[in-house]
Amino acid sequence: MAGNGTRDQRRLTRRGQETRERIVAAAAELIFERGVAETTLEDIRAAAGVSGSQVYHYFADKQALVRAVIDHQAEAVLATQGTRLDHLDTIAGLRAWRDLLVGHQRSLECRGGCPLGTLGAELAEIDDAARMAVARGFGRWEAKIRDGLRAMHARGDLPADADPDDLALATLAALQGGLLLAQVQRDPRPLAVALDAMIDRIQALTEVA
Repeated sequence: MAGNGTRDQRRLTRRGQETRERIVAAAAELIFERGVAETTLEDIRAAAGVSGSQVYHYFADKQALVRAVIDHQAEAVLATQGTRLDHLDTIAGLRAWRDLLVGHQRSLECRGGCPLGTLGAELAEIDDAARMAVARGFGRWEAKIRDGLRAMHARGDLPADADPDDLALATLAALQGGLLLAQVQRDPRPLAVALDAMIDRIQALTEVA
């Protein structure tokens, strides 16, 4: 058994890997719609079109499947942002990324919130392994932002005493708060305002570098 509670994927055939991915994708969709507590393994089995024994072949228990869903959602969140995440080393790149995020929420009518943040809110106080899995997912996201800001700092676009790591963390925090408010208000404006405030701050720093 792998360390994260799933069966060792290195031993899976291509068909086995496809079946596992189908189970995880079905679980991710149901959990995003209903939450972890309201989603049963039977629900997931039916949605994925597999038997109960197949579910347990790939996952030791529901907790193991949930951790796989967290990894799946982290990957999906990053994939949604695509190459924009690779160009956060300029103000123009940051604003293009902001526009993508705000536009995506507008297209969803601000429903659902952040898949990763929602999982973290539900699981952080009841499943420590899940909490750490969510933290790793956020860590990957933060690292993308940090890489861009560190590149700006290294070029001299940010003042020497500016901390790109702190700016990246603040940007991610603003993003998550903006997503939550956008969800509850059904309005992308809080997300736009939060990200604009951070990017304006970064731009102001470039003007004194």
